[in-house]
Amino acid sequence: MAQAVTQPKISLEVFLAMPETEPANEYIDGQITQKPMPQGQHSRIQGKLVNAINAVAEDAEIALAFPELRCVFGGDAIVPDVVAFKWNRIPFVEAGVIPNKFELAPDWAIEILSPEQSPTRLIEKLTHCLHHDTEVGWLIDPDDLAVMVFQPQQMVAVLRGEAKLPVPSAIPLALTVDDVFGWLRVGRRS
Repeated sequence: MAQAVTQPKISLEVFLAMPETEPANEYIDGQITQKPMPQGQHSRIQGKLVNAINAVAEDAEIALAFPELRCVFGGDAIVPDVVAFKWNRIPFVEAGVIPNKFELAPDWAIEILSPEQSPTRLIEKLTHCLHHDTEVGWLIDPDDLAVMVFQPQQMVAVLRGEAKLPVPSAIPLALTVDDVFGWLRVGRRS
């Protein structure tokens, strides 16, 4: 389980000046927490999600998805497993050039629960995103084959099986929970 580094609270500015780590450190409520190293199922779902989102949204300049992108907003610096930004919200440094720093909340934040992670911490991150105008948050739990869905002013929904997963309104992507967990099966199937 990711552990907070035992040290007094520091400022966001001091945290952002620190060297990057692998896996990434996050800064939440004045505390530094290191993300766990992704494992097989986590990495597979993460890669397929980024590819699926970008396949329907990038060429049409609707949205862009990123894996493990640091987002600094609301006094915290978090690194969700997958984020997507609507095209008109990407802070391009010049025409078509992606910036290194994203100092805004994503439109879509996705976390994938790893065995050693605290679901409570991930829920806190997703609710922080929603409080800063994120449209949709997902918490994917591969062990339970379920996705918790977070949307503003709605109760959290736990979806399974053929349930259609909500996505930001601008992104033309249709996925069910079974589609997401189906990515864990690879190779030829008889």
